[in-house]
Amino acid sequence: MQLGRYAYSGAPAPPEPGSVTRSSPLWNHSSEALRSHAGVRACCSSQNRAPHPLLELNRYLGRRLSLICFLLWSVDVLAAPNPVLPRPQEVHYGQGSLPLSGLGIRFSSPPSVEDRFLAEQLAAGLSARTHTKIEVHNRATRRPAILLQRTGDGAAVPGAEGSADPHSREAYSLKITASGAEIQARSSTGLFYGAQTLLQMVEGEGLEARLPSAEIRDWPTLAYRGFMMDFSHGQLLRVSEVEHQMDLLARFKVNQYYFYSEASVEMAGFEVVNPDARFTREELKHLIQYARQRHIDVVPCLELYGHMHDLFRVEKFVDLGLPRYGDEFDPRNPRILAVLDDMVDQTADLFPSTWLHVGFDEPWSLGKIGLTPGQDPFQTFVAVLRHVADHAKTRGKRIVFWADIKNGASTLSNRPDLIAQLPAGAIAAPWDYEAETNYAPFVEPLVAAGFATVVSPAIWNWNEVFPDYHRSFININGMAAIARQEKSLGLMNTGWTDCAQTLYRLSLPGLALGAAAAWQNGPVDTSRFFADYAALTYPPKFAAKLASAMEDLSTAEEMFEEILQDPTLHSFWRDPLEPAYLALLQKREPQLRQARLLAESAAQHILEGQQLSARDPTLKSLLLSARMFDYLGMKCLYVVEWAKYFRELKANPDPKLVTLYLSIQMHAQDHGMLSDLMDTVASLREAYRDAWLEESTTYRLGTALARWDAEEQYWLATSRRLSELLHSWQKDKPFPDLDLIRPRL
Repeated sequence: MQLGRYAYSGAPAPPEPGSVTRSSPLWNHSSEALRSHAGVRACCSSQNRAPHPLLELNRYLGRRLSLICFLLWSVDVLAAPNPVLPRPQEVHYGQGSLPLSGLGIRFSSPPSVEDRFLAEQLAAGLSARTHTKIEVHNRATRRPAILLQRTGDGAAVPGAEGSADPHSREAYSLKITASGAEIQARSSTGLFYGAQTLLQMVEGEGLEARLPSAEIRDWPTLAYRGFMMDFSHGQLLRVSEVEHQMDLLARFKVNQYYFYSEASVEMAGFEVVNPDARFTREELKHLIQYARQRHIDVVPCLELYGHMHDLFRVEKFVDLGLPRYGDEFDPRNPRILAVLDDMVDQTADLFPSTWLHVGFDEPWSLGKIGLTPGQDPFQTFVAVLRHVADHAKTRGKRIVFWADIKNGASTLSNRPDLIAQLPAGAIAAPWDYEAETNYAPFVEPLVAAGFATVVSPAIWNWNEVFPDYHRSFININGMAAIARQEKSLGLMNTGWTDCAQTLYRLSLPGLALGAAAAWQNGPVDTSRFFADYAALTYPPKFAAKLASAMEDLSTAEEMFEEILQDPTLHSFWRDPLEPAYLALLQKREPQLRQARLLAESAAQHILEGQQLSARDPTLKSLLLSARMFDYLGMKCLYVVEWAKYFRELKANPDPKLVTLYLSIQMHAQDHGMLSDLMDTVASLREAYRDAWLEESTTYRLGTALARWDAEEQYWLATSRRLSELLHSWQKDKPFPDLDLIRPRL
């Protein structure tokens, strides 16, 4: 076997003359580039940002050039192998390949239940590419095969003490030659991860499907690699959607799924709390087992101090809260410890995980109200946390807690003396979701005090039409880097739903990004991330189109946010005829046109992809996002055009121009600009409802749809006021201002 054409071990190997390797700019952002981009976003935060729409266009053109280079480069599969996410620690590609047609799968020893499951999963994945059935054999055959060789035993999911090294239970080796393939690992988990890598390496389809000759040694850089899904702030995902997330996470080697619940888990004694938006115990038992088959530990992520409004809005529990009908426990109330113990006990009975996330973030009222003379409320806060940790320990659980350092209520920043008093053995989860140039201040105080950490970045999707992936790229890569530097236990990528409007399928690439960043020993190459992600998650015949669409949507998100100086969902619902806002739109007209063209380009790519595979479950949300950006651009540009009409009519109120501009252009019964807006809103409302119901239950859907109804009513009211103007204006009178038709709802 000839090796070395595309080889890297830890750091990428130097390329041979004329070859493309993973050390080229096509594969890696330099640290200087990463810092530069972080500086741009940090200086231009959503609340205090000078608009630079041309910066976004230049960034888009640079990324699009990278994407075009990738697409041209990948035309000849012999020029380079498929992308692999996460990037393996050591890989050497050789000459030749292994055809998949007629290939089987077999075991080197009697298989465990986990071995059998991964073999069936591998067979199904390969069969989907060959369009023939790949068989799993219990004994050796004469035909070429993929050999699964487990050399030891190991738990199916990570335990209390995980490890990340070449000898860990998750490590694996993979060897592919023209005569067969072999995956070797200590445990079924390592075999499972080796199978995921092998599936990503498949080239071609049908009879042409094959695997390139290669040798890989791989292991995780961080022992715990998790994703946290918020089930409490927004919509409630369906069980089937959670399964879909777990399937995706397993493909990218995630081993923890944090189940964030403020009151989203059925508990005895709390039946009246949030009854419309909870998972039953049976549903959770099913999901825990489903995750375990995929080597994912479901970690309960509760809130046991703040963020408890669902509990305290119920009259039965109102006296436990501070303030009344608020969010936080009143630490002076002696009843709270029994309630907390009950919640810990019920959670421990349901979730077998050895970890228990107990929350304790953002205690906004702490030190402000409910004060007792001579008593330090912050000491009381820590005492409650210590009590919860001690009780959890009696149930075999190690607690994780949110560490508010320079974020949230900044509890530990404002009172650094509290860090030394935190419960021994607890795991701190320092969190930050912004694009920063330096993440050390969020982690170092905890490490210096001897606490284990799990860093927590986020997929920035709340209040956005499409996730802000540029910010997320910097944040997730940066937090992973500080985790490696400070030897954190792991990384918990977070998925929040605070605005209760986000369609979460749009964030699925972010799940893969967090998984890759936590496994590999360097940053994820974000210049080609969408191309790699699409190549690994969509059929080859339209992966390139969807990569282009995601690139367009990501750049449109950045441009609209820069242009309109607000999160894009805020801009989506904003009154465009408000005078100061209209003045902003008029100044940014050329940039608005560029952003809208990107939305239309994305829609074109997605529609072409739908023609090739209409069944993919993510296309509906992607297309809706593109259409929403298109509507946002239309809405802004239409009112800019109206302002031109009224300005011209103020100077020259020619009745013929009034008829042309207002009666025909703006107010025609059909195919007028106002009917465009109303028709588009009505169409988008139905598409949004359909996309919502595909991934979530009806909980909070009515509230979300009410915004669409209000938007349609806004344009209907505008139409009525324009009609009144047309009927009341007299030729001998000055022509009114555009503000006259602005609704006062």
